[in-house]
Amino acid sequence: MELNLEPNIADPDGFYDELLAVHQGLSKEDSDALNARLILILANHVGDRDVLTAALQAAQR
Repeated sequence: MELNLEPNIADPDGFYDELLAVHQGLSKEDSDALNARLILILANHVGDRDVLTAALQAAQR
């Protein structure tokens, strides 16, 4: 499997709104912790270490 950097989310605006909503009212610390949990949950879902490494490298750019 290769890292897909093309748009691939159904209703991306709706997802973005949902993402912002779960952060509403959180402190910076709680918001950062939520982001960390989300990243780990999604990384576990992906599962492929090569794809995860490619995602880390893409995010670093």
